[in-house]
Amino acid sequence: MDVRSDEELLEATRREPGAFAVFYRRYARLVLGCAMRRLGDAELAADVTSEVFAAALAASGRFDRSRGSARSWLFGILANQVGSALRRRSADSRARRRLGMEPVLLADDQRAWVEQLAGEQDAALVRRLLAELPARERVLLEQRVIGGRGYEQLSAEFGMSEPALRKRVSRGLALLRMRFHEGQVAP
Repeated sequence: MDVRSDEELLEATRREPGAFAVFYRRYARLVLGCAMRRLGDAELAADVTSEVFAAALAASGRFDRSRGSARSWLFGILANQVGSALRRRSADSRARRRLGMEPVLLADDQRAWVEQLAGEQDAALVRRLLAELPARERVLLEQRVIGGRGYEQLSAEFGMSEPALRKRVSRGLALLRMRFHEGQVAP
């Protein structure tokens, strides 16, 4: 296990190509999962992911830690590639062509794995966001949304009117939705 920081790995890439391989292994699953969540297409997500890392490798010599972290830099490349793919419904391939990389073709089992990866990342993000909610809102959401308990039953149990309970659950869901989308942009 390489203990160098992401920034050190990118800076070492010019003289030590294996440093980029370490950087890639640290972020490949996360980038692929984010691309899948944003694009909703495993094939396209794999293409975008390969283009993200090809572009990062090609630009690694221009990485400047004074402008931000390596992670932010990489996710900036991802955001640009995802935006481009959403507009065109295909991945850019300029960086891959410059590096002589072949397109990524996924078998059915690989496609299923990409979809599962995105779902696991979503579930982990939701669990983390739920844990960050104030205790009362978290319990209400868990009981109503996850547990499927009725408003009438929860109203009696929590000693609040049904409209007030509905409002709290609605606010909690809105907050989760907002934080979830923020989490997808910069995990």
